[in-house]
Amino acid sequence: MKLTVWTYEGPPHVGAMRVATGMRDLHYVLHAPQGDTYADLLFTMIERRDHRPPVTYTTFQARDLGADTANLFKTAAQEAYDRFKPQAIIVGASCTAELIQDDPGGMAETMGLPVPTIPLELPSYQRKENFGADETFFQIVKTLAKPMERTKQISANLIGPTALGFRHRDDIQEVTTLLSDMGISVNVVAPMTSSPQDIAQMGAAHFNVLMYPETAESAARWMERELDQPYTKTVPIGVGATRDFIAEVAAISGNEAYLDTSRLRLPWYSKSVDSTYLTGKRVFLFGDGTHVLAAARIAQDEMGFEVVGLGCYNREMARPVRAKAKEMGLTATITDDYLEVERVIEQLQPEMILGTQMERHIGKRLGIPCAVISAPVHVQDFPARYSPQMGIEGANVIFDTWVHPLVMGLEEHLLHMFREDFEFHDAAGPSHHGGHAPKPEDTGGPAPQPAASPRGLSGEMKDGSVIWLADAENELKKIPFFVRGKARRNTETFAAERGVAEISVDTLYEAKAHYAR
Repeated sequence: MKLTVWTYEGPPHVGAMRVATGMRDLHYVLHAPQGDTYADLLFTMIERRDHRPPVTYTTFQARDLGADTANLFKTAAQEAYDRFKPQAIIVGASCTAELIQDDPGGMAETMGLPVPTIPLELPSYQRKENFGADETFFQIVKTLAKPMERTKQISANLIGPTALGFRHRDDIQEVTTLLSDMGISVNVVAPMTSSPQDIAQMGAAHFNVLMYPETAESAARWMERELDQPYTKTVPIGVGATRDFIAEVAAISGNEAYLDTSRLRLPWYSKSVDSTYLTGKRVFLFGDGTHVLAAARIAQDEMGFEVVGLGCYNREMARPVRAKAKEMGLTATITDDYLEVERVIEQLQPEMILGTQMERHIGKRLGIPCAVISAPVHVQDFPARYSPQMGIEGANVIFDTWVHPLVMGLEEHLLHMFREDFEFHDAAGPSHHGGHAPKPEDTGGPAPQPAASPRGLSGEMKDGSVIWLADAENELKKIPFFVRGKARRNTETFAAERGVAEISVDTLYEAKAHYAR
């Protein structure tokens, strides 16, 4: 566990919360001190859920440490059962409570509660949130799922979606439609939407669809071994991956492959004249392993982008991400330090970032457009509308999400190109408020501009040694925003190497000619 301003993943007990909150009739009793009780904030505010998470805390305080914290846990567990009457209970400790070694699992087993009580061993100081979700779901499945007769119709379990997942709610609907079109029914969706009684029926399915390896691969492997249920390896994000997924399902089920592409919008645009603006755009990808691997394929094969860097924060997915990076001639960035990710982005100077909420902030600071492709995300990435990532409609959503920042970026660049025009200069109001905009001079020239800074300098100094003259600063603003940062750094390096203290327009173009060789 690491204390930081930003973090890609919380501690593992938050992963357990994601599983519990996604399920029905399951309750999580968490041994935690006062201050670790932030589940309501996570799930009701960020995900905008219409009910509170099913978590009961012991909430012991400092004064309780010298007394009997074990009895506090037992009392909380009994009261949780009496109040909520769940079909099953999971118990565990937060990272802080883990230090006092009360063993919640062992205590719960001695209480004789009339429902299955599943202990969680989540090492808070070695592992993180995605591991916590994966291990929690695995323990629930291992405890409750049993071999049984298969359904008459070919059926599948959809496994992996959780609360706080990136578009998991809508991905369930999209994958269900893909299977239904092939004559395959869905037996159980888990953990999201399922109850412990549903988990007990998972053995009736013929195979499992592993939607998110981060949160369900351990359970998928166990069910393959113990329940004789194969699982899919392809995550259907993107057009090519969706086609491969359908072929894989057909091979596992024996049903005929079928994919309705009538709603698909991405391929025709990728072949159109308009798409040439996007071809070769340099993009950097970062997020959880599943979504980064999918995004790399879409960016390179379906959008015509140039992937200049990629990486993930969850080390459990480091191996496949490194393999994909090597295949693309790149070195993967495997880190949970957002400052390291920011340094890589600054060095690569991509024209677009595909990342998480963290990279959205980094992009804003660096002036690089960013589309969010992975958790962690904020409230704006839990839309009320139907907005999947998987399947045909998911490909349409991804297309819109990725293209719009670039198209809007082009509009911004055009405004900068015409910034000296009377209608578009900085002091002008919006065009649709034309009556309130400053009027041009009688000579027909642009409206008066803000006065230049003293001595004609922009006032911007880098490392105390290089000053940009106002005319050079204005000329720099005409360079497209997505390469402006690189042009600035190159020019400052060029000037510093030659002992030039003030950067003029001539210096800017001399540097450009130098680096163009």
